[in-house]
Amino acid sequence: MTLTDGAKWVFKALWIQRSRSLLTILGFSIGIAAMVLLSAMGEGLRLYVLNEFTQFGSHIVAITPGKTETFGLGGILNTTRPLSLSDAEAMERLPNVEEVVPVVMGTAQIKYGQRSRYTNVAGVGALADKAWKLEVATGEFLPREDFRRSRSLAVLGTTVKRELFGATSPLGQFVRIGGERYRVVGVIAPKGEFLGTDLDDMIFIPASKGLQLFNRESLMEIDVFYSPRTSSQAISEKIKKQLISRHGFEDFTIITQDQVLETMDDILQILTYAAAGLGAISLLVGGVGITTILMITVNERVSEVGLLRALGATVPLIRTLFLAEALLLGLVGGICGIVAVIVLLFLIFLFAPGLPVELSLEIITGALAISLLIGLVAGVNPASRAANMTPIDALRAE
Repeated sequence: MTLTDGAKWVFKALWIQRSRSLLTILGFSIGIAAMVLLSAMGEGLRLYVLNEFTQFGSHIVAITPGKTETFGLGGILNTTRPLSLSDAEAMERLPNVEEVVPVVMGTAQIKYGQRSRYTNVAGVGALADKAWKLEVATGEFLPREDFRRSRSLAVLGTTVKRELFGATSPLGQFVRIGGERYRVVGVIAPKGEFLGTDLDDMIFIPASKGLQLFNRESLMEIDVFYSPRTSSQAISEKIKKQLISRHGFEDFTIITQDQVLETMDDILQILTYAAAGLGAISLLVGGVGITTILMITVNERVSEVGLLRALGATVPLIRTLFLAEALLLGLVGGICGIVAVIVLLFLIFLFAPGLPVELSLEIITGALAISLLIGLVAGVNPASRAANMTPIDALRAE
C-alpha cells in the first residue's frame, strides 16, 4: 500500500463515520481551546506584572526602615528606626549611584478656590521625574534643593490639574494641601497606573514637606537607581556598609528589583502552568473520546481488517492505519481549537484591549504537540487490537 492509498483509506474511514468524527473533534477542540486560552491568560498576566515592575527601569534598589530577625528559640526581634533625609543624601555620594529618591506617601485634601478633593500625595526628591521616567507636560519638576529645607512647591498629575483647574494653566497658582499653601510649578504628562495606583491622580511635593504633612519621622522608602555598569549585589553591599556606619547596626531592609522580579516570575510561572493544567484536563476527556470511537470502529470493521490481512497487509501497516486515524483526529481537533482561540482573542483585542492576554508561538506549538500525543496514546490500544486480528477469525466474524 502506497502512502497515497493509506491517506485515502484514513480519510475515507473517518468520513464514513463523520458524525462520530465531528463530535470527537469538537470535544477535542474545546479541550485544546481551554488549555490555550488559560495559558495565554496566565502568560499575559505574568508579562503584565513584570512590565509594571520594570516601567521605572530595571536597576533599582529599595531601602525600607526596620529589620526583622530571629534569635534564640524562635524569638523575633523587630527593630524599626527611621530612614532620614540625611541617609538619602549619603546614598547620593556612593559610586555608581545615578539617582536617589526619598519617598513618603499618604492621602490629603487639596483645595483651590471653591474646589477640593482628596488625593494621593507623594513626598519625593527632585530627581524623581528622571528616576521614575515622569515627563513634565508644562512647567518643571521640583527643583534640586536642600532635602531638609525645601520650599512649598507642588507638581500636579494630569487628573488633579483637570479636576481643580480645568483648561486654566495652574502654573504659579497656590493650592492648599493639608492646610498649607503650595505653589504649583509643573504638571506631569499622563502616566497611567502602577500596580493599581493612578499616577495621574497624584501630587508631588518635596520629601521634607511630606514628612511634615503626614507627621512622620521616617521615610517610607529610599529608592536608589544605580548604573548598569555595576550589579545589584555590589551596590547593595555598598549601601549596607554605608547605612551600618551611620546607624551602628543593620536596622533596615534592602530589596533589589532582581529579587522581586525573580520571585514574581516564579509565582506567575506556576500560575501559568496551573492554568494550562486545568485546560489539559479537558484534553483527557477528548482523549477518552478518541479511544471510544476507535474501539467502536474496530469492532464494526472486523471484516475490513480481515480482508486487508488476507490481501497481504502486515501487522505494522494495520497498526499504522488506525494510529493515523487517531493522530488525524487529534491534529484537526487541535487546529480547530487554536483557530477558535485566535478568533476569540481578536474579539478581545477589539472590545477589551486592556485585558492582559499573550498568545505565544510556544503555547500554540505546545498545544498542537499535546493534542497529537494524546491522539497517539488514545489510538494505541484500538490499533493494536485491529493489528492482532488473524485474517481467518476476522473474515469469519462477517
